[in-house]
Amino acid sequence: MKNTDFVVRFAGEGGQGVVTSADGFASANAQVGYHVQTFSTFPSQIRGGPVWTQTRISTEPIRSSGDDLDVLVAFNEYAYNEHKSEIREGGVIIFDSGTFELEGVENSFGMAFDDLARSTGNARAANMVVMGALAYLVEIDQSILEQFVTKRFTRGRPNDQEIIESNIKALTLGRIEAENSGFMIGQMADAIPPEGEQVLINGNVALSLGAMAAGIDVYVGYPISPATPILLFMENNLPGPGKFAYQSTSEIESITSIIGAAFAGKKAMTATAGPGFTLMGEGIGLAWMAEIPVVVVDVQRGGPSTGLPTKTEQSDLLTALYPGHGDMQMPVIAPGTVEECFVAGHRAFAWAERYQGPVVVLSEHMLSERNQNIPKPDLSKVNSENRSVYTGTNGYQRYDGWELSPMPIPGNPGSYVANGSEHDGMGDTTHLADRHIQMTNRRFSKLKLLEDGTYESQNTDASIVLMPWGGSKGSGLSAYEELAEEGVDLGWYYTMYLSPLPPKLLEELRTKDLVLVPELNYMGQFASVLRSQGVKAEAITQYTGLPFKVRELASRIRDRVGTQQKESVTA
Repeated sequence: MKNTDFVVRFAGEGGQGVVTSADGFASANAQVGYHVQTFSTFPSQIRGGPVWTQTRISTEPIRSSGDDLDVLVAFNEYAYNEHKSEIREGGVIIFDSGTFELEGVENSFGMAFDDLARSTGNARAANMVVMGALAYLVEIDQSILEQFVTKRFTRGRPNDQEIIESNIKALTLGRIEAENSGFMIGQMADAIPPEGEQVLINGNVALSLGAMAAGIDVYVGYPISPATPILLFMENNLPGPGKFAYQSTSEIESITSIIGAAFAGKKAMTATAGPGFTLMGEGIGLAWMAEIPVVVVDVQRGGPSTGLPTKTEQSDLLTALYPGHGDMQMPVIAPGTVEECFVAGHRAFAWAERYQGPVVVLSEHMLSERNQNIPKPDLSKVNSENRSVYTGTNGYQRYDGWELSPMPIPGNPGSYVANGSEHDGMGDTTHLADRHIQMTNRRFSKLKLLEDGTYESQNTDASIVLMPWGGSKGSGLSAYEELAEEGVDLGWYYTMYLSPLPPKLLEELRTKDLVLVPELNYMGQFASVLRSQGVKAEAITQYTGLPFKVRELASRIRDRVGTQQKESVTA
């Protein structure tokens, strides 16, 4: 029986081509119709330190990076020692014999990656040597990789053909080395190309494209891992008539700059990570107070402080909901897949413009760096929303009411105010108690305009349900389906719209005996938010800097469901 799924991990040191190998292998297989997904984790220094990247290819849609390894490609001895325990029975280890040797390891064979590359005349082709060996192990036709190489290196330069030929030679050398080893993993089943056009993309780019589809005018950001690629994408792709992308000198400059742009009538966004988001807190409070629409993206990483800047975590939720002092609550959209990152990018602008205030998008490191093929977004189905703009006469009392009112834009009629102090209907500062009550109620009541979020559900009659959020969606859904096949009576809920929650979803969750929330943090942050809203929620937490493995998550859910059912019987 042919294999329908294959997982390989490339492990070594920064600068050795670990990430390039993984991305290249994913790209080559995506081009012929396989589903692919990558996951990367690396240290925070620019070069050096332990790095590993995982590539999974499958004939079916992929939800997680995979639990066990079919192949480990070890670029150094440290990588072998760190990752050898994750090889499945029957798996194979390929090691760089030009760097170290393995004695007595039966499921391994060595290749001198760099020496083989240099023999082709292209010292940078070591990753192609590895890809050739991998293709042999799973009996992927050499022509697939050759087509990938030809397409990748045909760039209209005089030496294109020379580069193509050297890389194809490197693929062949790797294939010969694997054949001489005598190892085989088993042939991959033929790809079943998804319907419609696909794009291979990561979460940061997908989110950026979603923002562009929504009509973003201004992007201002400061470099910080893992959000920097959004800044780079905007600098390279946003400039044009009426558009502006800029690298600021700090996160405080970023937030105040986009507030200024939005005050002037532009759709504006910034992106950062946890430490930068904290610095933006006061500015976000100003946007909330003055009712100015902006989008702030927080690509979560391990914390607190500098924490784990290149690892994944879901620990900024409470900060995202309440980023400033005083009474305020942010609308929060937390995508769970690369495809949802695109949706979050344009939906955040729709929400911001509709209710005239700041909206937070909570992405994560695991999504930002994950390359995955998804259906090409259909821009004809993107419903952009624009703010209601005042067009009447002067003397306009924008804030004199309990509901949303049109926003005046400088150069047009109306009072032009962005007052961070409490204010009256015109926007002038006031300290009157009745005005503060009225304005506070006004600001919170506008959140009701955002209760159009969608959600997923399965087996809704179950008294115990699973409800992950963000990037834990994939592992959570796979664990749920595994348990459902076992006959475990468990329901499923999921939404990317965390604040405000869809009212119907919240109503259903309140009827459940137990809502289990897998999340990558210590505090069980989303579970605590749900409890504050009358839901019997309990977190299943992990804070390793890595995503949940499906098998381990399913085991923890199974145990907790069993305990709950026993307690219900004896109650």
